[in-house]
Amino acid sequence: MQDTHVFQEIPSQRPHTPLLDRIESPDQLRLLTEDQLPVLARELRAFLLWSVGQSGGHFGAGLGVLELTIALHYVFHTPDDRLVWDVGHQAYPHKILTGRREQMTSIRKKDGLAGFPKRAESEYDTFGVGHSSTSISAALGMALAAQLAGSARKSIAVIGDGAMTAGMAFEALNHAGHLHADLLVILNDNDMSISHNVGGLSNYFAKLLSSRTYNQVRDSSKRVLQATPQLMALAKKTEEHVKGMIAPGTLFEELGFNYIGPIDGHDLPLLVETLQNIQQLDGPQFLHVVTKKGKGFAPAEADPIGYHAINKIEPKPAKTPVVVKPAKPKYANVFGQWLCDAATQDSRVVGITPAMCEGSDLIDFSQRFPDRYHDVAIAEQHAVTLAAGLACDGAKPVVAIYSTFLQRAYDQLIHDVAIQHLDVLFAIDRAGLVGEDGPTHAGAFDLSYLRCIPDMVIMAPSDENETRLLLQTGLEFAGPAAVRYPRGTGPGATIESDLNTVAIGKGRQLRAGSRVAILNFGTLLTPALAAAERLGASVADMRFVKPLDEALILALAEQHELLVTLEENVVAGGAGSGVAEFLNQAGVLRSTLHLGLPDRFVDHGSHSELLQECGLDAGGIERSIRQRLALLDQQQSLRAVK
Repeated sequence: MQDTHVFQEIPSQRPHTPLLDRIESPDQLRLLTEDQLPVLARELRAFLLWSVGQSGGHFGAGLGVLELTIALHYVFHTPDDRLVWDVGHQAYPHKILTGRREQMTSIRKKDGLAGFPKRAESEYDTFGVGHSSTSISAALGMALAAQLAGSARKSIAVIGDGAMTAGMAFEALNHAGHLHADLLVILNDNDMSISHNVGGLSNYFAKLLSSRTYNQVRDSSKRVLQATPQLMALAKKTEEHVKGMIAPGTLFEELGFNYIGPIDGHDLPLLVETLQNIQQLDGPQFLHVVTKKGKGFAPAEADPIGYHAINKIEPKPAKTPVVVKPAKPKYANVFGQWLCDAATQDSRVVGITPAMCEGSDLIDFSQRFPDRYHDVAIAEQHAVTLAAGLACDGAKPVVAIYSTFLQRAYDQLIHDVAIQHLDVLFAIDRAGLVGEDGPTHAGAFDLSYLRCIPDMVIMAPSDENETRLLLQTGLEFAGPAAVRYPRGTGPGATIESDLNTVAIGKGRQLRAGSRVAILNFGTLLTPALAAAERLGASVADMRFVKPLDEALILALAEQHELLVTLEENVVAGGAGSGVAEFLNQAGVLRSTLHLGLPDRFVDHGSHSELLQECGLDAGGIERSIRQRLALLDQQQSLRAVK
């Protein structure tokens, strides 16, 4: 979606930023006068555009909260005051202002800055994030810890309107209001319909409602009127009525918060004044700011979804003819096309996504089958139980969800779908390592957490065509099923147009060899075949993690000295564990080697770099197998001597 001509607004050379260059920490930011802050904002916006142009990454959200970030660090005494960002896509300006400016071109690269706030990276990153809707809970915990320690430090959560759709955010709001905790929640609203009240009158009342004078009069009046319940009730209703005419905050007031706003999130003087007022207040405060995602970069303002993140901008050599190659479909594209084809054939098919329409390639489906498409927003638990309800009454729901986000609905997966053996298909995207987004987004655990659920059918396709085959197989299976596939493109297999299926629990042997058999689960088939070629090994594409192709495993065990399982999932509890458990139950004594992700969180970097680091590229697979064969040879030699 990103045309090269629109990037003329992004500086090709590092911009001149005299004010910004003086700031290595918020302490230095706080030495500026308020008149200098708009100048700093312009410099910070130019630097952010330039640095993301060098490195690629998220920037639309950061442009939207740039003024808010400056105001927060200017007014509050970070890092002593705790600032918690939700999700973290918007934290690039925060990183720049907290001592990481010169490292920004390394962001999301191996051994460089993380793409999200990370506690180990900076004391200003008070909470590690990546999944949404956690900020209010975390900031509330910090506020309660301050209360226990007798500290006056402040806790601030910045949460977007999208993240506010998750139940967890409202659970935290409800608890905070009940406790009357000293907490500031800032709603960064760049999409909601309640934004229409922004303007001069709204800004004036925001100043008034956040002022110490107003709140002192308000609290004093409550104390006086407590002795007269009827007058107290009348005063409360009057206040709510007046606020309701100027601000959409009744819900938050009912939860126990003092609601302020909405205000213009790009008006730095207003932000500073409002935050300074709020800083003097005790108890739960709710500030509603309205921003524009991509502010200051016209293409991102016009298309905030397409410019949520960008790739590194590479200069093209002059007068070099460009050969346009047809793009390979991504795995998400294979899923999107399959779902449309399946829905055309079967009117019971329903598509569900928790706010991942674009990422899961459901745009075409949503337009062609609007009555059978449900984007439930950031509400993974609801998505799964909604699918369960649909399945109860004869629909064929398909839940398109990222592996890392399905973790948030694990109870619903077990309790609402699996126990009742309901006919729900999970299309699990971003399985395995996801590269630059790092461990918060990696789908490293799905085979492990799915495999232990009774009656689940779990499939791991090895290429694009296998993905289509296994999706249709899962759809036609009468019960809970899951197909997991990775981010990005595959090897380029020819994709059949028919809606064919394969037999449940049946793999396929692709290469015959001797001594070693590699049992591949998923999209590491290409490096597995390359390693097998050099080793003279057999290769089986297992397809099914559950149920396993037991007959194929027994045949390979009988013919080979070493069985090697291969998966882009943690070894602990994964597909290899399933093979080992089966061999043990069958009483088959055979040497096994389980290759997969290590027992640690794998940091960010390119996908190929991370595979190499984990020993899951062709060279690493071959090396691990040769090491195990050498050990087996040594053991045989020792037995022969004895």
